[in-house]
Amino acid sequence: MAATPPVAIVCVGMAGSGKTTFMQRINSYLHSKREPPYVINLDPAVRNVPFESNIDIRDSLNYKEVMREYNLGPNGGILTSLNIFATKIDQIINILEKRTAPNPGTPKAKPIKNIIVDTPGQIEVFVWSASGSILLDSLASSFPTVIAYIIDTPRTSSTNTFMSNMLYACSILYKTKLPMILVFNKTDVKDAEFAKEWMTDFEAFQDALKQEEDSGSFGGMEGSGGGLGAGSGYMGSLLNSMSLMLEEFYRHLSVVGVSSRTGEGIDEFFQAVSEKAEEFERDYKPELERRREERQREKQGKREKELGKLMKGMNVSESSKSPAGSKGPKPAQRQHTDTLSDLEDDSNSEVEAQMVEPDENDEREDGEGDESNTEDGLTKRYKQRLTDEAAKGETPSDDNSFTRYLRASQMGS
Repeated sequence: MAATPPVAIVCVGMAGSGKTTFMQRINSYLHSKREPPYVINLDPAVRNVPFESNIDIRDSLNYKEVMREYNLGPNGGILTSLNIFATKIDQIINILEKRTAPNPGTPKAKPIKNIIVDTPGQIEVFVWSASGSILLDSLASSFPTVIAYIIDTPRTSSTNTFMSNMLYACSILYKTKLPMILVFNKTDVKDAEFAKEWMTDFEAFQDALKQEEDSGSFGGMEGSGGGLGAGSGYMGSLLNSMSLMLEEFYRHLSVVGVSSRTGEGIDEFFQAVSEKAEEFERDYKPELERRREERQREKQGKREKELGKLMKGMNVSESSKSPAGSKGPKPAQRQHTDTLSDLEDDSNSEVEAQMVEPDENDEREDGEGDESNTEDGLTKRYKQRLTDEAAKGETPSDDNSFTRYLRASQMGS
């Protein structure tokens, strides 16, 4: 039979839910079973905890110093501390993998089977932050990870507070995409059977909602005209709609009632943890691996794209630096090299051809050939003009001297 893999239990709960006491109870329970857990505290603002932590964020960061250094408030200080701590998550995972693996040096020592993580009481600081996602994704990539959402049962006895807790649980499940257990704590004060009934029987929730409306629990004008003892009915309609919406959500949750004070229900809790660990391996792990492969393909595609740009730039630069008379250019560089060298060769050949053999059309366009640019040609034209003027009976003037004619010819050319 294959060994059961270690399970990471991440405890999440609002302030006052008894999360710290619950952590103490399950820690002592595992010690009584001779299976001590590996405990991680991620709450930098907590002053005292009734259990010993193997990894404590307070050993690495001073919450008040972070607030002072970055000029932050309480929640900002917690969030920034988590962000800084998340940069060392790879070291934490390495430690956990060593502690949960059998040690050949001490074969009698039992490897860790349970990892318990305590989170800050401000749910939004951990669940909806980048550091919280990094920590949860890193745990889920190495171990089956289960979310335990701790609920204060006495404060959830009314339909509106119950629905608020269910919406919180739904948002946590949506964000983490991990198996979840609803832990109704403090059952020694109030039994959690009413909550289980509301989650499985919609009509029971409607009956409780109608009783609260009739008693004016939603702030209605009791005894006012028209019998509007329950107010406008808007709140009741809203809660009914949300209850119908969450009916499918309830089916994927495990619900356990426990008492951190007496230890009642702890056995059922760890039984639910075992079931959710199997569910993680069956349903959640393939999805996590698929998402991880997608991220790897995206990264690989980006690397190949950047490498292609780099190689293209290198080819262009090498072709531009190659000498004009180089022999046998590489096939990849042929297009660029031929373009540059052919342009130079073609331009030189055309210039030489024009210098050796002038085009006849160019001679006719200029009016004369190369003779027009020489002194002998100008002399012949000057004498021809004198002959023409004598034939017409005109007397040459001083302005028609050869020097002036030559100057006029140069200006006109």
